[in-house]
Amino acid sequence: MSKLRPIPISMSKLRPIPISMSKLRPIPRTALAVCAAIFVAACAADAGPTLSAPEALEQSQAGEITLIDIRTPREWRETGIAQGALPIDMTRKTFVQEVLNAVDGDKDAPIGIICRTGNRTTYTQKALQEMGFTNVYNVKEGMAGSGAGPGWVRRGLPLEACQSC
Repeated sequence: MSKLRPIPISMSKLRPIPISMSKLRPIPRTALAVCAAIFVAACAADAGPTLSAPEALEQSQAGEITLIDIRTPREWRETGIAQGALPIDMTRKTFVQEVLNAVDGDKDAPIGIICRTGNRTTYTQKALQEMGFTNVYNVKEGMAGSGAGPGWVRRGLPLEACQSC
């Protein structure tokens, strides 16, 4: 193995790159506002449709969506499951097939997904959409609450004990 040797550089040969201050101009505030608006719009465009916890409960009770709790059995035991939700553990290899079975194979059927704080549902929503599911709603406030809202439990919405945990 060869030894690495430093390359001698004479400091006298290094010169600063001249930049004329007259060529630098401040960025107008309107340009900054437009850039910020484009950034926010781009981020929002990536987000899928959302539901609040009360909306998810109402639509689930009305039979308008299939509500799925994607948390793990340990989490279901800790808090219970949102009333009317199907407990389908997102970490299982059979997750997608179980979701497909829950909607009788109809990838266009409306599905609401909920987790603890909305983080996992955000990723899961995008993944399901990439697999061809067209109507996936994210309950972003989750069971425990997040920046999107206080959450299912804090709102005092009905819970069911997990029978299969």
